[in-house]
Amino acid sequence: MIYSCTPIEQPFRSTIEVPGSKSVANRALICAALSSGTSTLTNLPSGDDTEAMLTALWDLGLTVERTGTGVEITRRQPLQSAGLDAGLAGTTSRFLTALVATGDREIQIDGRERLRQRPFGPLINALRSLGADIQDSNGGLPLTIRGPLRGGTLQVDATMSSQFISSLMMVGPTLDGGLKMSLHGEMISRPYVELTTLVMKMFGVYVELSSTQIVISEQSYTAAEVNIEADASSASYPLAIAAATGSTVTIEGFGTTSHQGDVFIVEILKMMGATVLSSESTTTVSRDGDSPLSGVDIDMSEVSDLVPTVAALACLANTATRIRGVGFIRAKESDRIGDLAHELRKFGAQIEEHDDGLSVLPSTLHGAAVDTHDDHRLAMAFSIVGACIPDVTIHDAEVVAKSWPAYWDDLAAMTMMT
Repeated sequence: MIYSCTPIEQPFRSTIEVPGSKSVANRALICAALSSGTSTLTNLPSGDDTEAMLTALWDLGLTVERTGTGVEITRRQPLQSAGLDAGLAGTTSRFLTALVATGDREIQIDGRERLRQRPFGPLINALRSLGADIQDSNGGLPLTIRGPLRGGTLQVDATMSSQFISSLMMVGPTLDGGLKMSLHGEMISRPYVELTTLVMKMFGVYVELSSTQIVISEQSYTAAEVNIEADASSASYPLAIAAATGSTVTIEGFGTTSHQGDVFIVEILKMMGATVLSSESTTTVSRDGDSPLSGVDIDMSEVSDLVPTVAALACLANTATRIRGVGFIRAKESDRIGDLAHELRKFGAQIEEHDDGLSVLPSTLHGAAVDTHDDHRLAMAFSIVGACIPDVTIHDAEVVAKSWPAYWDDLAAMTMMT
């Protein structure tokens, strides 16, 4: 699918909703799968990552009953042998790897080629040290896994993916004697680890989290009812478009009570010159068209999913932007430094790559056809430029189905309002 962007000719005013958080949803689904009884999740996002998780839980023998944007999850038996397909979903595949290792059946996990290229080594090694038998392919997918796991103590490199740490955390309370992780190095993406702690608490499990260790005693998960809050990463795109075009966008269901680290997008937009009004349940972003956007110098190690949004918006600013602390995002759905820089340069943007991030210098932009590199966040970030510059086309735009399947339709409806 090739999407042709429509530049905004006059500022608009719009109120929209964004999908539920896939980060919260996938954590809640794993906790539900480890719980006794039936858990109910509402406002579940419909993206590919969540669907891959739901299909996997069904294949593992859980009862999965869908009703609109809600789902009931019940586990009545041990995990069953299965071959699981995670598609392109990094979070889903990592969380499932730890989940299936708690059982004693042989289970395979695989995914599409880009996911096969992403690292799993630290998680595999940690699970092996806890008793799992895992066959891997050069430290990644496809995996063949058989548990069960035992409790114990792990030495963990905190600079590795937070998804690895969260995966281990969620299975920790089910292990004999629990799990203690001694952390070495400064933790990256800490808000995602804190989010894992919060979701586990929703299911009755408590975690001791400090800068040097994570301690989880042996506990039992209890079925819960969880309403999935709006996705903060997804919210960044319409809010950035408001800032870019001098328009006003209000997002319902996304406010100051959000538990996601990416709610920090509102602070970044303020730094860049937007006006933000937030309540517990709504966020409104606007910008006076006579006031230019400004660049920022910012460490984004804790909010790395926002890098494409900020980099795209920075291309429209009148001063330079420096994004730091995110060297690890080269191993995301795409190389979110190299691929992002390559595509933004097609618009005429001056981009400098660094080991830990990139710089965006003031430039005169022009239309271009850009590629998404199988990355939903790149696709949606390019729409920010497309809202301001004519003749922007985005190839393989259907990749937004990973987190926001209706994004292009919702974007068109949003920008047509006055």
